[in-house]
Amino acid sequence: MRLLQSVQHKACADGTYMKEYTLDEPLSADFFEYLKHFGRVEALEALGDGYYNFTKEGWFSIKGFAGDTSVEVRFTRDVMDMVSGFLRMLFLRYRPGSGQNGADIAGLKEKEKALEEQIKRMKGR
Repeated sequence: MRLLQSVQHKACADGTYMKEYTLDEPLSADFFEYLKHFGRVEALEALGDGYYNFTKEGWFSIKGFAGDTSVEVRFTRDVMDMVSGFLRMLFLRYRPGSGQNGADIAGLKEKEKALEEQIKRMKGR
């Protein structure tokens, strides 16, 4: 799955930066299962069947409906440039069925860890 283009973007009052992307294929519940390897996923039934929210704390969040070909991403502004490549890799390396296996989870986890170290150094922690 690929992020094709940002069709809307804006600075938000909470300090995040929102981008809405179009996708080359529809989101699925399995995609959000796959994302559980990298952060917290919630199914928000109160907002409709198939609505999901993924949070990678301090990096970004992804919100969308299963079946839609668009997704909203909110970035933490100070790390947005650093983590946008990882976001694209999460979409690009997803394969249907990879919620349980099938994607290169180990390789992505290595990249995630290296990026976490870079962010810690940048923030002086």
